[in-house]
Amino acid sequence: MKPVQYTVRLPVSLDKALRALAERHGVSVYAMLQRSVKAGVAALANPPARDTGDREMVAELVSVGTRIVEVERMLDRTLFTACAAYCYARSAANGVRLTDEAIAIDINNSYDRQRQVSQGKRS
Repeated sequence: MKPVQYTVRLPVSLDKALRALAERHGVSVYAMLQRSVKAGVAALANPPARDTGDREMVAELVSVGTRIVEVERMLDRTLFTACAAYCYARSAANGVRLTDEAIAIDINNSYDRQRQVSQGKRS
């Protein structure tokens, strides 16, 4: 079999990459160019089969993301409930009868402070 000769012009960046590969593999630039062409033609001639695992993985990640949003909502509601319990208990312990509106303001302030602390912001 008689080899066919081609003249190839490469951008400088590709030439640098080719030279680095050749040096790493301990071969000449021309040998590395020939290997690269063979590997490229083989990859283009026989593309890998599409893997359905990728779609399954993406679907699972979407599912996990949805569950995380639900957990965040539940934790947020739990935080609000804990703040409400704390404010009502503090009001009862102080023996001062506050209106529900006044306690609601305390609850919201307490909730906002705890949210800021959880996000790394201190007031």
